Amino acid sequence: MGSRIQIVAAIAIGIMAGMAPARAEVAQCRFIQAKAEREACYQRQEAALAAKRKPEPSAESKTLETMRQMRQDDDAVYRSINNICRGC
Repeated sequence: MGSRIQIVAAIAIGIMAGMAPARAEVAQCRFIQAKAEREACYQRQEAALAAKRKPEPSAESKTLETMRQMRQDDDAVYRSINNICRGC
């Protein structure tokens, strides 16, 4: 029973430690006196959070992009072949 409590406490401490840097950054901006600098700090944080939250492109979208590029390449080759063999 005591070991379960220790495990839960260790997990809780780990979670809180992982959240500490994010809180420190917010507190850091809050105490900047100059309004322009403070707002710039908040904008940098928003950009960093947006970059972290941006989902990775799915395998399907990568496949579709690859197929689209191949189709464009094929079209370019077909056009060049038609220009070469026009009088054949």
